Amino acid sequence: VMSGRCVVETLAEFGFWATPNTSGITQDSRGHAFIYTGTEEVYIFNLKDKKLTGILQFPTSVNDLIQSEDKQHLFVACRSAVYGIKLPHELSPIDSSSPAELKITSDHLVTRQEGVLCLLTVGSALVTLSRRDTSWFFTVNKPREKPGVLEMLSSFSIPAVSDRTDERRPVMECVHLSDSSALSESHLEPTLFKLLFGIDSALIKSPVILCGLPDGRLCSLSLRLPGIRIIHSLEEPVVFIGESVVMETEPPCAQSLMAVGEHGRVVVIKTCEGATEEDTRQVSFTEGCVPGKVMSACVDKRCLYLSTGSDLLSINLAEESTGKSGQELIEERARMNNNSLPSPTSLNVCRVIALTKPTCKTAGKVELLGLSAKGQLQSITLPENGGDGESSTQQQTQAGRSVKDLLSAIGDNCERASNLKTSIKSKNQILRHLNQVVNVSFLLLNKTEGTVEQPIRCLATAKWTRLLQKDSLHLTCILENNSPYLLQEGWTLNLSVYPLSDSSQEQNASTNYSFPFCNLNPGQTFEVTLPLTAADDKLFPITISCVLVFSLKALFDEKQLASLLKGQNSTISLPLNTLAVDWLHALQLTTSFSEKNIAIHTRVNSSMNSVERFLKSKGKSKVKKADNKPFSACVKISLDLLIHTLVSKNANKETSPTLCATFLDWLLSEPHKGVTGHQWERTPNTAVLHAQGPNGQVVKLITKEVNVGVGTETLEVVEVQVESLFLAAVCGLHHAILDRIQVFKSVYALTLSMKMMSHTRNIKLKERLLQQVQDSRVSGVVGVTVSSGHVTQSLLKVYQDLRQHPLVIF
Repeated sequence: VMSGRCVVETLAEFGFWATPNTSGITQDSRGHAFIYTGTEEVYIFNLKDKKLTGILQFPTSVNDLIQSEDKQHLFVACRSAVYGIKLPHELSPIDSSSPAELKITSDHLVTRQEGVLCLLTVGSALVTLSRRDTSWFFTVNKPREKPGVLEMLSSFSIPAVSDRTDERRPVMECVHLSDSSALSESHLEPTLFKLLFGIDSALIKSPVILCGLPDGRLCSLSLRLPGIRIIHSLEEPVVFIGESVVMETEPPCAQSLMAVGEHGRVVVIKTCEGATEEDTRQVSFTEGCVPGKVMSACVDKRCLYLSTGSDLLSINLAEESTGKSGQELIEERARMNNNSLPSPTSLNVCRVIALTKPTCKTAGKVELLGLSAKGQLQSITLPENGGDGESSTQQQTQAGRSVKDLLSAIGDNCERASNLKTSIKSKNQILRHLNQVVNVSFLLLNKTEGTVEQPIRCLATAKWTRLLQKDSLHLTCILENNSPYLLQEGWTLNLSVYPLSDSSQEQNASTNYSFPFCNLNPGQTFEVTLPLTAADDKLFPITISCVLVFSLKALFDEKQLASLLKGQNSTISLPLNTLAVDWLHALQLTTSFSEKNIAIHTRVNSSMNSVERFLKSKGKSKVKKADNKPFSACVKISLDLLIHTLVSKNANKETSPTLCATFLDWLLSEPHKGVTGHQWERTPNTAVLHAQGPNGQVVKLITKEVNVGVGTETLEVVEVQVESLFLAAVCGLHHAILDRIQVFKSVYALTLSMKMMSHTRNIKLKERLLQQVQDSRVSGVVGVTVSSGHVTQSLLKVYQDLRQHPLVIF
């Protein structure tokens, strides 16, 4: 346990959310801090004045940045290239209340290398590391004659082990021999340098680059010798490399190297006594592990500092001799030779994701500069470790501070646990919601043959309403959820209305309606009403396409959707059934009409225009009887088919008058293509219906029982006749009746014997008529003397027979 208490001061709040893989912080010797967060901006913060002095804006997102060894330039690796900026010490905002902004352009470009993840300066050279397909590429760049521009001097590559694209960034560190004249502060003890990197590198005093890769490999690259060597493997992503246990020499000399893995593994590399007389010294790898996932790390002359997000830990790497007995020194050396690290000390500071190199302050205190997960720049001051001769009063005070630190840590842990619990609960709700959506999607998309109806479907009812003396037709659409799944928030019912198309138009004009809903439980319905038409008979039949749509925006925000879908569609469309409203659905039943009212209404709605009616009223022209002659069309259906489907099995011919009324009632009231029929009150045995079309056209439906055929070859059928002065009404109703009878035949099939008997009668009747046509044609071909008038009369008679005896539906 540390004596004293850490002091944490928040210097600035940038308002962004930082992550260890995209964020970082660098501090220079002039009291400036450079902060980047994976976006296009780099913030320059003055530590002395404690204010933000500048913002650098780059063309693409920033991956890494580093200062040159002479502290005169700042190199920044972006996604598209590497830029070099002369440090703007003279950069001061014109307005002291706001920072200066500098937009980086191609004028600051030093090398066009894409995807550079890590930078390192060695003297005047710039070393870059990037991932290309299946290899890691090291590139050494040196300045050209033109200032500010770099050229590639050499390149090295090493195969990549993992193909992951979301792995941690690699880290690099340059190590010099202790007696070299390099400006870098990283100098390694000669024996360890020679044992690790070879006698050749030691003789020519070549700088060596240590690199920690995301696959855990610790590599070394000599800038003056070819080849890349693998020193060690942490078997987890490497997040930090550094030197420690520095001796006070000139220049200062480090006695050990260390590497830290993402999952808490720490490896310390140093020299130890050899096992034989020939090998007096050899390299020792001391491994240990700290609890938690390491976000960032830094090291000074004696201690290694690790941030796990939940705590800041300190590990003393130096062998302390002051105040220790001989037995304690023996035990410590034995412990160090047994490859074990000292236990880490908790500093009770949480949520730090990036650290800079420690700096020493007065009174032996150490200061760390850190970046928190919430985008706060923090100054962390560590107290000096107290000696053994502390008074009891100081110990009590420190104990009280320790209790306060523990209580503060408990409060932070409780807050983090609460936030984590809320996040887990939210994710579970999203997963349950998505599970329902996936189940509904599979239910509607995986249709099996033979399924009569969908578990989720739409039904409709057409109804005429009158508002402000104007009639309009509305459709009430009902969505039924007969599935075992709940339709929660995010679902929308889309209805696309397609009227009767015109062949002269390039595409159909449709009207789309969207009705969002939520929490439609199994067995419940959702009802909406939409206008179909303001009484236009040219639009029928009208088709309504029903689609169930789910939007992922109900579960994720725009930023999450952009990262999850990467530009793909954020909606799921599930087609349901298709509805159809025809002329029979659009009729306005007028059972109160009398024959006198029908005659008056027929004359008023005749096809003559206003000019013709004016002339006829003045006697200028005579009204012909043919002017008011209605159009008509009929459909004949076998009486046997109706008897075996619409009445009971013991029905007989005496029930035939009722059969016509039953068939007319079936035409009007039977649901067709998802739309409910008319619920109308009729008199018993009513076989005649007067009604109005969409534009008020008077139409007449007559069902009667007739005999068709020639001579003794006759059939008993039920005839449905449509009459109106308007051709569009006759055609529309005729099509609607045929469509219903087609569905009627597919659902209600006769027995095989009845079909064969009716089919034989129909064939005999048509064969005799067709034989007359063939006889007339053969007579003309073989040269038999037959007058053209006789042939014409024969064909006309056959045509009239076919018109009077049309095909009968069986």
